[in-house]
Amino acid sequence: MDVVGNFVKLKRRGTNYLGLCPFHNEKTPSFTVSPSKEIYKCFGCGKSGNAIGFVMDHEKFTYPEALKWLANRYNVEIEETESSPEYKEQQQVADSLHIINQFAAKYFAKQLLETNEGQLNALEYLKERGFSDATIEKFQIGYCPEAGDAFTKEAIKQQYSSELLKKSGLSAERNGQLVDNYRGRIIFPIHNQSGKIIGFGARVIGSSDRGPKYINTPENELYVKSKILYGSYFARHPIDKSDECFLVEGYTDVTAMHQAGVENVVASGGTSLTADQLRLIRKYTNNLTIIYDGDNAGIKAALRGLDLAIEEGLNVQLVLVPDKEDPDSYVKKVGADAFRTFVKEHKKDFILFQLDIALQDAGSDSSRKAAVVNQIAESISKLNRAEDFTRQQDYIKRCAHLLKIDEQGLTALVQKFSREKIGKEEKKQQREEIANEQRVADEQQEAVIDLLFKDEMNEQAVLRSLIEFGSKSWDDEKSVAAYIFDEIEKDGLEELFDNKSLLKLLQHYKSMHVEGQTPTEKHFLYHTDPSINQMAVSLLTEKHSISPNWDKFYKGEILGRDEKYKEEVVSSMTYLKLKKIKRLIIENQRDLENGPAEDDMIILLQTHRHLKELEMDLMKHIGTVIFK
Repeated sequence: MDVVGNFVKLKRRGTNYLGLCPFHNEKTPSFTVSPSKEIYKCFGCGKSGNAIGFVMDHEKFTYPEALKWLANRYNVEIEETESSPEYKEQQQVADSLHIINQFAAKYFAKQLLETNEGQLNALEYLKERGFSDATIEKFQIGYCPEAGDAFTKEAIKQQYSSELLKKSGLSAERNGQLVDNYRGRIIFPIHNQSGKIIGFGARVIGSSDRGPKYINTPENELYVKSKILYGSYFARHPIDKSDECFLVEGYTDVTAMHQAGVENVVASGGTSLTADQLRLIRKYTNNLTIIYDGDNAGIKAALRGLDLAIEEGLNVQLVLVPDKEDPDSYVKKVGADAFRTFVKEHKKDFILFQLDIALQDAGSDSSRKAAVVNQIAESISKLNRAEDFTRQQDYIKRCAHLLKIDEQGLTALVQKFSREKIGKEEKKQQREEIANEQRVADEQQEAVIDLLFKDEMNEQAVLRSLIEFGSKSWDDEKSVAAYIFDEIEKDGLEELFDNKSLLKLLQHYKSMHVEGQTPTEKHFLYHTDPSINQMAVSLLTEKHSISPNWDKFYKGEILGRDEKYKEEVVSSMTYLKLKKIKRLIIENQRDLENGPAEDDMIILLQTHRHLKELEMDLMKHIGTVIFK
């Protein structure tokens, strides 16, 4: 729970913890963490795993890197072993990009601080802009030399691949030659949530006509612009502590505010906010304050994408710094305390601010005023959650007053936009339902066969019992694992495991059992083979748990699965045996349909009768419900 809690805001729900999934966009929490089992599961997108797998998926680490990250965090010494071929194959590109970015950051930092060119061209400029040595070191700011291929030559010398240099954006191919992409620029490394460098922003020094002001890393396996907020690694704890996120446009705004002591700040890079960026903010707080320049460009930038922020459930406010200033220059001018006071006193609600700006632009033009009414009504309609009802009604009342229109009329317009949105969602759902119905219809012909031969629930129940209860006592002579394997061997049930991953898990357990070992849950949950640990996580994840408030309303102890494990084991094995009996019945039925000789017919009919008797006997013994 502690590991996942570094990246996801979690709340206790019974014995587990619940939060918004970091792997897909959701408004209702479906991401569950089980501290007792040390696993997580999202019931929305299906992502699941253990602590190591979470760090790997979230941070794009290799297996060894994830272990090192966890070891460093908890001051644990680990003996390094080589990762499995599967993990190497999956993470090779991301791993290589991490390594080359780290090398580049060190190279650029050295060029800034230890070369004459870097000190005269870039360091002097940064000092003039008010950057302290501590800030430069904290953000790992560097410099790329003017020479066309100085960095590229050094990277090639260190045996970094040309293809990876191009993929990382550090080098570019011009006229058949590999050259530096960021030459003569100040370099701002961009970090992910755990501090790993995933890309760079390269800024021209001063004002220059040579190309764009900033060049950013191209999209690759690590750098996805829509999911990145500059400074989020340094701001994540201050944001959580203050329960507010300040959003600015540029890298220098972030660094200047951090240097002044205002650390709960990130930058969007001047682009419209995306759902992924908003979700990143929402992991730490629901309160977003946007601080942009007070000129027209700053105002337009501040308004971009904010309907999406409201739809995501964030409380959005705006602060425009005085004209001809930006957050960078203003915080340096007035200091941290005065800056915070200014922000607190000049916050404006997004919808009301949007209305004020729109009315100014519309002037006395009646058609433009009508467009403003529609625009505001649509924004208010985004507040569509039940807990936002009072807030929505307050907006309608205040906006109707400012627009000088009838409140009921604005309410009707807001409801119209809400209905249209619901209608679009319903149509989408209908299309999905039609597609699903077609899929079901296509599968109905094989429904019986699927039930008998491909029903993994039976197989999963056996493996779940084996992993969770295998070490427990079955009787005075044997363990649960010994009982299960005896039953499987006696009745030839291993052939019924159609899912190859489950069969692999069964055979792995069996090989250890034969050697006299009894593997624990953690052996499977932290196995280096991804097919084994992912299947184990899937088997051991429980979607529901008993409410801690049960005793308030009902008396008496509730027996859990640990107390009733024998019933569950018997039930799961009985279902598996029943599956084999049903398979034999169908095979026997097919032989009967093929027109056998009279003697064979009698034998087949007797076999059918015997199998049906066995089936009925097994059915009588099924009394335990396997929780699926």
